[in-house]
Amino acid sequence: MNPSEAVSINGQQLSELRKLVNQGEGPHLEFKRKASHPEKIIREMIAFANTGGGTVLIGVDDNGSIPGVKYPDEEILVIQQALQKACRPTLHTLETIIPLDENQFVVRLDIPVSPRRPHFNVLGSDTKESYVRANDMSIKASREMVEIIRRSKQKKDIRFNYGDPEKQLMEYLELNKTISLDEYRKLAKLNRFRAAKKLVLLVLANVLRIAPSEKGDLYSRI
Repeated sequence: MNPSEAVSINGQQLSELRKLVNQGEGPHLEFKRKASHPEKIIREMIAFANTGGGTVLIGVDDNGSIPGVKYPDEEILVIQQALQKACRPTLHTLETIIPLDENQFVVRLDIPVSPRRPHFNVLGSDTKESYVRANDMSIKASREMVEIIRRSKQKKDIRFNYGDPEKQLMEYLELNKTISLDEYRKLAKLNRFRAAKKLVLLVLANVLRIAPSEKGDLYSRI
């Protein structure tokens, strides 16, 4: 879309955009001023696809102002090229260009929860990262979180043994709100692999919930 072309302003579309922006950034909404750093936008899109879906608005400042962008097609092209280069498996989005006036536009990218999750950002020949959404941030997913995302797509019952390590965990969580993987490993005297496997199974069985954070995942009772 070229700013010199005739532009049709849709009042209802603009009203819906302002209502969306007024919600502020959160678990399902991210603002970006421009696509000058497409790697950051890819991170947000992967997080949305892996978690609960969401919307990225290009042309909106963090403070909620809507300056727009002049060349929306170029913004979309930069993002598409970055996605094709770095995102695996391929991530599909719905793109909408919203005219603010004859010269400024907002690009809306809607990312549904992906049936192909988890998606990864390929950083090199042997390096890749996945991301999840936590409140208004997109953070690197742990190995446990990636496994939970992968296996949560399967529609089948999850079975686990309720032995001493599980009993110790439940007793601990009766007195404490959360526990980390390292805390559980020490509590139950398990190696990291066995402790992680038990926590993942309990999350998949809807016994525990996982809260990802930049400092590490925290587990709590449901």
